[in-house]
Amino acid sequence: MTDKKWTIGEIINWTKQYFSEKGVESPRLDAEVLLSHVLRKDRLYLYVNFDQPLENDELTRFRELVKRRALREPVAYLLGRKEFMGLSFMVTPAVLIPRPDTEILVEYVSKKLAVKANPVFLDIGTGSGAIAVSLLTLLEEARGWAVDISAEALTIAEKNAVALEVNGRLDYRQGDLYAPVGDRQFDAVVSNPPYISTKEMGTLAPELAFEPQKALTDGGDGLAFYRRLVAQGASYLKNGGFLAMEVGAEQSAAVCALADSVSGLKVLEVIKDYAGIDRVVVLERRQV
Repeated sequence: MTDKKWTIGEIINWTKQYFSEKGVESPRLDAEVLLSHVLRKDRLYLYVNFDQPLENDELTRFRELVKRRALREPVAYLLGRKEFMGLSFMVTPAVLIPRPDTEILVEYVSKKLAVKANPVFLDIGTGSGAIAVSLLTLLEEARGWAVDISAEALTIAEKNAVALEVNGRLDYRQGDLYAPVGDRQFDAVVSNPPYISTKEMGTLAPELAFEPQKALTDGGDGLAFYRRLVAQGASYLKNGGFLAMEVGAEQSAAVCALADSVSGLKVLEVIKDYAGIDRVVVLERRQV
């Protein structure tokens, strides 16, 4: 970019081309989203004001975001926010960026808990709090416990809960998996654990390098956290309670196989995503 006076239309077209050369997947959309953020306007405003020139400070702030995006830093981190379940969540590099596939987990759990009076759930590896906070917005009588090993992640989850006015119904616990909840039992345990294998990590888009690696991979075959979630899960579920976990592609069979008489859990359902891929495995506590 030179120091010429750029209009909205010109800067979008230039940035689209630049992003394309850098391998960005959605170059025009990203250019529009970033410029909308800088101008504090919606994308429709851009289309009806193509000839509007940018002020120098606007161009400076936009240039900085363009540089960072060209290095493949995720748009969500540049904006500091990500939409999930129709809600706006604060995100930083301390937490994973919520993804549409995880909405399938939330939708399933919310419908299943909706028939229970005053349900209580546990969200393991809460990160931004997207799952827990979304469930609480959908279930007005529910209470949740949010666990994460990262204190910084829990801080962000709490900020999101406050912003979306559900903080009074969410408890926060720092620690590893079930350890912080003592002997408490829940109607549901939900989790989107680190499930990318070490082998797969090398094949992923450059944007993933900016996200917290410990929230993406277990450093092994991608199944380590499922083994622990299932092995210990029955103790933390009420009779008839269930454990719902997001899984990666081609992992559902291996996760289902973890449920047996020793674990005290049995397979209830496997839910597919919109592409027809097994995305959520649901295990139920065996009746005692």
